[in-house]
Amino acid sequence: MTPGSKPFTPEFDATLRDRDLAKARQDIAIGRWQGLPELLHSTGRDWDRRTHRVRLLAQSTAGTTIAEEWYTARPGDPDALVLRADTEVLRCFNLAVAAGDPGAVGQDRLDRAVRTCLRAADAHPHDPVPWVSLLTLARLYPGGHRQFNRWWKELILRHRDNREAHNQALRHVSARWHGTHGTMYDFARDVVDSTAPGSPLSVLLQVSRLEEYRYRLEREGDMALFLRRHWSTDVALADTRRTWDTWVVNWDGIYRAQDVADFNYLLHATCAGGLYNEAGYLFKLLAGQATVVPWSYFGDPATVITRWHRTVMRQLGP
Repeated sequence: MTPGSKPFTPEFDATLRDRDLAKARQDIAIGRWQGLPELLHSTGRDWDRRTHRVRLLAQSTAGTTIAEEWYTARPGDPDALVLRADTEVLRCFNLAVAAGDPGAVGQDRLDRAVRTCLRAADAHPHDPVPWVSLLTLARLYPGGHRQFNRWWKELILRHRDNREAHNQALRHVSARWHGTHGTMYDFARDVVDSTAPGSPLSVLLQVSRLEEYRYRLEREGDMALFLRRHWSTDVALADTRRTWDTWVVNWDGIYRAQDVADFNYLLHATCAGGLYNEAGYLFKLLAGQATVVPWSYFGDPATVITRWHRTVMRQLGP
């Protein structure tokens, strides 16, 4: 830290500075749903922001009856059904996580959640969010749901660049769930090959690398010595530079709903890969905005990102 400069203090905000979303989540915490209709209505067809908002709202409503209360009060509101569907999906995941076993959810409950998602898709035909919900839920079926590919096609017809859907699909084909490291990387590279310059989807390369790291560390522990160079191999560095050239170099400077989360993935890759000039640029761009993942995979997230900030600044000099 240079003399007179402010200490680096990361800001972890799950809403990614979406103040209207933050207020809605506060309302949910005190048992109010009345602000939710206007929030989602005002989002319009900004599908990136709508997906982000519904998923964060569902995280808040999963432990409450708010989604059901809104739907009961306004059964004709498609947004109420969309949120109710995603809420039920997250409840299924919460149950699986609590039990440490995806099978703990039970086939009947999974099937009911699928039917709720399909009703939401019928109620809001242009909305990609119910299909994101279905792609998420598919992971909990043994071997994956047989309709996964059809659901993916329906999603692409509505919003081909949906960040959350791509992240869910990537995890679906990962070794942790229903694929392998190879199928996961192939999926990410196919997406990047077809994505337009300036698209944050190129960061799927870094999401894949993080997913492999987490998976192998859990299974191999300290014996996974290769993980020390996981971010600095020729392939890893080529992928990081590719994301930089595809996305950051062509970025229009307009923050989309989830860009901060994607920039954090890329920031970690530049730090761990020793690309300090790029890391310094991203630290400046983010101005302290941080997300728990990926930093939490390496310890306390605030401590980890602060340590990397100190390392990068020291390498770059005054």
